[in-house]
Amino acid sequence: MADYTGIAAAGAVANGGSAKDKSSSDILATARTRLNMAIDALSESREDEIDDLRFYAGSPDNHWQWPADVLATRGAVQGQTINARPCLTINKLPQHVRQVTNDQRQNRPSGKVIPADDHADIEVAEIFNGMVRHIEYISDADVAYDTACENQVSYGEGYIRILTEYCDDNTFDQDIKIGRVRNSFSVYMDPTIQDPTGADAKWCFVTEDISKDDYERMYPDSAPITTLQTLGVGDQNLSQWLTEDTIRIADYYYLDYDRATLNLYPGNVSAFNGTPEDKQLRLMYGKPKKSRESDRVKIRYCKINGYEILEDREWAGKYIPIVRIVGNEFEVDGRLYVSGLVRNAKDAQRMYNYWVSQEAEMLALAPKAPFIGYGGQFEGYENQWKTANTTNWPYLEVNPDVTDGQGGMLPLPSRAQPPMASSGLLQAKSGASEDIKSTTGQYNASLGMTSNERSGKAILARQREGDVGTYHYGDNLARGVRHITRQLVDLIPKIYDTQRVARIIGLDGETKMVKIDPSQQEPVKKITDPNNPAIVIEKIYNPNVGKYDVVVATGPGYATKRQEALEAMAQLLQGNPQLWSIAGDLFVKNMDWPGAQEMAQRFAKTIDPKLMEDNDKPPALQAAEQQIQQMGQEMEQMHQMIKNVGKSIEVQEQERKDFEAQIKAFDAETKRISIVQASMSPEQIQDIVLGTVHGMITSGDLINEMPGREQPEMMPEQAEYAPQQGMPPQGMPEGMPQNMPPQEMPPQGMPQ
Repeated sequence: MADYTGIAAAGAVANGGSAKDKSSSDILATARTRLNMAIDALSESREDEIDDLRFYAGSPDNHWQWPADVLATRGAVQGQTINARPCLTINKLPQHVRQVTNDQRQNRPSGKVIPADDHADIEVAEIFNGMVRHIEYISDADVAYDTACENQVSYGEGYIRILTEYCDDNTFDQDIKIGRVRNSFSVYMDPTIQDPTGADAKWCFVTEDISKDDYERMYPDSAPITTLQTLGVGDQNLSQWLTEDTIRIADYYYLDYDRATLNLYPGNVSAFNGTPEDKQLRLMYGKPKKSRESDRVKIRYCKINGYEILEDREWAGKYIPIVRIVGNEFEVDGRLYVSGLVRNAKDAQRMYNYWVSQEAEMLALAPKAPFIGYGGQFEGYENQWKTANTTNWPYLEVNPDVTDGQGGMLPLPSRAQPPMASSGLLQAKSGASEDIKSTTGQYNASLGMTSNERSGKAILARQREGDVGTYHYGDNLARGVRHITRQLVDLIPKIYDTQRVARIIGLDGETKMVKIDPSQQEPVKKITDPNNPAIVIEKIYNPNVGKYDVVVATGPGYATKRQEALEAMAQLLQGNPQLWSIAGDLFVKNMDWPGAQEMAQRFAKTIDPKLMEDNDKPPALQAAEQQIQQMGQEMEQMHQMIKNVGKSIEVQEQERKDFEAQIKAFDAETKRISIVQASMSPEQIQDIVLGTVHGMITSGDLINEMPGREQPEMMPEQAEYAPQQGMPPQGMPEGMPQNMPPQEMPPQGMPQ
């Protein structure tokens, strides 16, 4: 039966839960205890931080930079203006805070992923960098970074959080986001941490006070607020979660320890049994070398209202996704104190406000400078001259006929010298202004004011010296960004755990899509063209293979670097115009106007192609390329030789056929001669031989067969049919050519 009223659920909360809910009651009790501990440990520091924030936000309208008792004694309370002494607020602290925070905006820290073992791949590291930049882009991470930096500098601590959310309403794929924490006082982190970023925190709360109407809309299945009010009566730990108008909701992260088996694999790589990492290592190495029982740390996430658990799940990462950005940190008598830039400058700012108010008061109360003239000059015009200090008369008249008794005319009336401000007062005000600079560590050069430096190098050196006093703020922010990037590298393989096409962003802002496949064995899988394996069609990446680390780099953004490069190249080309024909396309490429890229491409076509080649290669790579080129030439020669051999075989085959035909002819001629030889005299045989030789000489056949003429090498099958050298064919006279063509037998009686 459904519990529409929520009474049963409330009773379960009040009674600590049933047997299956005992763990929930334990979690809630531990959470309330930890939150109270954090509030108690941070209470003194938080009070000072809130006062710093109010002082930093002071203005002439709110008088937050003036103590309440001073305002009361000077009569500047409750809007009183009559007979009240001036309480001016000339707030100079925002200028000093903005000097630090805006410098961070111009030199944003960024994390860079690098391979950390022999299984990691440099291409996968670049994919990680591109995915991190994409996460920062879709999350507006610069807003989160800027807010944390401003809170850190103004009152001492800022926070950044990492979230996950579904990509769309109709999918189970998730995206990673970097979230902004505007109110740092809503975060209560484990006060026993040692790492300034909070990487070693065991638990953390992010609280939010919402209206009761919003709570009932967001959590309709939770216990009614009236029931929670009843449960909180008499319990201080519970009553603070619920006020008359709001109810407190907290995101509660904590470490949970689970006993598990830790396996060791070759290469000193370890993983807990059954995890995806362990399965991957088993496929690579097989059975583990060693195993032992160990505590497996998991991060749990709960959303609670102090009375019940509204949500409960496991966090995918191995770090609590809350990153702390701290300013100045002190531990005094076992209690933690943090401060920012404002803390030490508060008294100097108060003194400056006091001396400015004192100066205004003295000048306001000082008598007006009177007019000095001789008696009789003002007769008839007394009313005008009496109000000359308060009324802007267009003109003042005098009696011009007043003489000095000797007939000489007296000079016209003149105003006396106005009262001068006290030199001591001016010196005190100037000293208070210098005290603000000294307490913040920023002087004229750092603030952009003119000083005794004249050259650009001297000004830059002075600015760097001034930045030393506030360098720790930027360094702490860089540590926080590094920890955020480290968490993203840990989360990406776990959140992007299915085959998908991911978007990455390059350093220059160019976007492209890459394929992710967590199931493949290698970090990078190359798909090549079947016809030409040297051509890579696409690459598929697996971020699960290998370990990666993060380093942080701080400097200007890509657009700033591009503008600086343009200015440097402009100076270089101005002094060396001949460089236009070598690097003019690079200069045009860095210009920020429409059509610059197209113009750079056209300009590049006019440059010598040899100059466009990349010759800046390591010697080993150059030697390898030369060897490959030489091998290519040798392969080409071998191909040509094979072609020539093929042609030679065809020629030899034709010659073999011709030779066989000659052998058959010789054999027929031999048989014919043998038949008629018996009836012929030796003189007749000699005449026949001489005639045959004369015919061969005449036709050129004998000349082609003479020693010294190139003969094609006979094939083995040809040698079988060839007669031995020096041996005439059977039945032929010795000395007769072996390839003699058949001749017609001359008739008997032919003349010799």
